[in-house]
Amino acid sequence: MSDFVQGKFAMIIKCWGTRGSIPVSGREYLKYGGDTTCIEIRSKKDDVIIIDTGSGIRELGKKMLMEKRDKFTILFTHFHWDHIMGFPFFRPIYNEGTMIDFYGCAFDQGSIEEMISKTMVSPHFPVNFNEVKAAFSYVTVCSRSFQINTIAVTPIMLSHPNMGLGYKFVEDGKTFVFITDNELTYKHPGGLDFEDYRAFASDADLLLHDSEYIGEEYEAKKTWGHSIYNDALRLAMESGAKGFGLCHHNQNRTDDEQDAIVADCHRIIAGGKRPSLNCFAVYQGMEIAL
Repeated sequence: MSDFVQGKFAMIIKCWGTRGSIPVSGREYLKYGGDTTCIEIRSKKDDVIIIDTGSGIRELGKKMLMEKRDKFTILFTHFHWDHIMGFPFFRPIYNEGTMIDFYGCAFDQGSIEEMISKTMVSPHFPVNFNEVKAAFSYVTVCSRSFQINTIAVTPIMLSHPNMGLGYKFVEDGKTFVFITDNELTYKHPGGLDFEDYRAFASDADLLLHDSEYIGEEYEAKKTWGHSIYNDALRLAMESGAKGFGLCHHNQNRTDDEQDAIVADCHRIIAGGKRPSLNCFAVYQGMEIAL
């Protein structure tokens, strides 16, 4: 079952990793999960689009093998470790016949291929990138919009150290906006203003946005490239998004603490101009159908 359904299905979004910085485990993280960022999108044609290869991609890879899938599109938001660390454990790459199209922007950090291959460099990993059997293609999309079969994709610059991209996905009039690792109240090189992100997410059916910090934490971590949940909620409310998911949960945030954040969001929504906004914290394994 899907947790958030609006009308006729276009895209189905599944969250395989929702944590930031580093994977975590323990009883206090069971509800929201411990793996780092990995999002799967299924188009109406059943294409598989993957956003980021955090540790959550390991379980996705197992599912893809069970479905006998061998064609994938992987989009990168950026190349910080928590968003690429799972790539060597995506089992389809070791199979002959697997084809992966990579999209993203390495900015001034080299190339997409260089960034990915570094996850398998000796002595940190026993198998070299050149030894995997999958075939890869690389598409640089730092600013231009593009099409993946039936889904139109538009990137937006993140306000984050070393830069990065958020993405908007549109299919059959349904819109999904994914903006992770984005600091709404501090402009990093390449970053944009709050109003730019508001316009980008305008009237989205679903917005997932970085909500890593609470206010007290942010005082010591300003410029680290992440937002407090209050600012992300304000973005959702002012953009007219119909559904808002808090994501990129802090590695130390327990389930009870995350529940308290969601409860506070509901309190703010009830007292505001958008009482119909559907707000939740994304959890590992969550499916959202648009």
